[in-house]
Amino acid sequence: MFSNAQSCWFIRKVICWRAAASIAWAVLLLPPSTVIFVILSKFSLLHPIQTLSECFSLLTSASIIFSFILLCGVIIMVGFLNFEYYTVIPTIACSKIALFGQLLHPRQLINSLVHCIMGVIVAWCSAVTIGFRYETLGYPCAQNNGYPQMCLNEYHLILLMAGAFVGFSHSLLGVIHNMNYVSFHTVQQYKYLRFKGSLPLVVKCSATQALYSVRNYIVVYYFLGYIPRAWICKTLNLHLDSSAHPLDSIAGLLDLSLLYHIWISATFLLFTWYITLLLFRIFLTEGYSFPVQSSFTEDVDHCLPKVLTEKQPMILKYLALQDLALLSQHSPSRRCEVFSLSQPGGHPHNWNAISKECLSLLADLTQRLVAYHETVATNGRAKSLSSGSERKISSETSGTEDLMSPRPTLLMKTPASVFARSIAGGQQSPLTAPFSPDLDSPFASPALRRLASPVEQGSPWYGTVQSPHIMRRAPKLWTTSTDSHVNGSPPPSPASVPSDKQEPSKPSFLAQFLQNRKEQVKNFLAKRVLIMYLFNKLPEASSQALFADSQAHIWALEGLSCLVQASFSEDQFGVIQTTLPSILSCMLVLQEAVDRHFKLPHASSKPVRSTSSMGDSTYKTLRFALRATLKTAIYRITTTFGDHLNAVLLSADHRKRLQQFLEYKE
Repeated sequence: MFSNAQSCWFIRKVICWRAAASIAWAVLLLPPSTVIFVILSKFSLLHPIQTLSECFSLLTSASIIFSFILLCGVIIMVGFLNFEYYTVIPTIACSKIALFGQLLHPRQLINSLVHCIMGVIVAWCSAVTIGFRYETLGYPCAQNNGYPQMCLNEYHLILLMAGAFVGFSHSLLGVIHNMNYVSFHTVQQYKYLRFKGSLPLVVKCSATQALYSVRNYIVVYYFLGYIPRAWICKTLNLHLDSSAHPLDSIAGLLDLSLLYHIWISATFLLFTWYITLLLFRIFLTEGYSFPVQSSFTEDVDHCLPKVLTEKQPMILKYLALQDLALLSQHSPSRRCEVFSLSQPGGHPHNWNAISKECLSLLADLTQRLVAYHETVATNGRAKSLSSGSERKISSETSGTEDLMSPRPTLLMKTPASVFARSIAGGQQSPLTAPFSPDLDSPFASPALRRLASPVEQGSPWYGTVQSPHIMRRAPKLWTTSTDSHVNGSPPPSPASVPSDKQEPSKPSFLAQFLQNRKEQVKNFLAKRVLIMYLFNKLPEASSQALFADSQAHIWALEGLSCLVQASFSEDQFGVIQTTLPSILSCMLVLQEAVDRHFKLPHASSKPVRSTSSMGDSTYKTLRFALRATLKTAIYRITTTFGDHLNAVLLSADHRKRLQQFLEYKE
């Protein structure tokens, strides 16, 4: 799953052991859970002492020991699936059809099948534990001819099918509610305290979800219960007892004792699985302290600056950024190592690597916000170019304005380059696709596909310098700029850049005919309500997907701002002062982009958190946490340095924006 050798050391030495420890604790908690389940399934208010004696004798029987071994195997399998499917960046479906695609993915179908099998195993253990009429699948019965035969015990069958149904429902809800998403808590706590605080939620979610699952299962069994019953009878050569009342009827399903035992078995199943998931989340998100620097060359790859800059598994990247945020706030000795200089040479390698990676994360988020806003502003359509004379006049006037206007220090790519980077090769951001238009949708325009297609060498967008025939405007705080603006060189004149005049090839008759038919099909499908329901974007999904990995940016902002704040009194060599203009410019441009994003519809509406599901919904409010953290980070720097920031080299727009923070007007 992880290709390079650098990632293997952390997965092998840390993550695997944490997953194994969570599974071991889940197995250790299985006996008390089983005891509680046995007591609740057999408890009687009329005979409490007799019930306790029966429970004690049952817990020491061979059938319970064998059932406990099977349950341990199920817990280990659940823990392995948690380790295999976990993610620190949630997968957010931006439309109904995308959600259906996730549910019907082959990997998810295999996961659902495994959960069905495990549900049947747990249900069988529950049936053996409850005993009485649920204990066996077949029992001897006498038919009309007087010969004894084996008949189907439908009470045992309905309990087994309930386990399969609950397991299948749990697998589907795991995709819908992102149960495989592992979030990091803002406040660091001991594992015991986190488990103790989350235990009531686990009990509540297990009982509530089991109740809903039993309700749905009763309805399904009422209409389709005859199918598994007939199949089991034919396969195992069992007969139906004519004297027994069938359970796929209103009278059969209104048995309160049956409903209670199905519900308590489903609650026990979900409780053991949720406990395993909770322990896995607690162990996996435990803080890990990386050394800032090492005297041994073989340990250099394990140090924090190296871990942040290398391509790593996302869990390692997140733990490293979390450690950076904690280091910058609570560890003066480790901060001194960040501010230290290399010997010999006297270079701040630690600070350069950390600041470069944090600024790269923030710049990437800014580019995504710019591309998303311009896509929304054009309603998913590519902007058309003006005539040739207007382009020429615009390029000449913009060249003069570029020299007079302040140049931002942060490179902001155009939407075309952003889309090309997300589709072409290279390391892709996990959130580049959700906010961009659905290019595979039948309603995507051809112009947008041309915009998102890979850039050819002859294209005016190829390279670092744009063609002078493309319209350019004076760069402001929110406008896109090219590499020429960053380097400080004036934009090239029309005569300095040669342009290839190529006649556009006329499409063939067959290609034009197919394109027309394709447009007709899209227009036809666009008028169908069901098709539009499946392909329409969900209101807040695009905004949530855009900020789904913002926990990394939050830690980067906290780490940078706290280190800059501490450098005012702890940085003896002034290593941070050289990058202070870049840090301020990057934060100010990102703050402008975030403020502009929150002016869009559905971006400022807070979703309602669900308390009846084990799915972590903190990713839905990450954009609000990022906005607050960004503003706090800028205020942290301005409050510490005060009027000293007037000596920092910034553009006029950035200085005007920074003055608002200095005067506490933001």
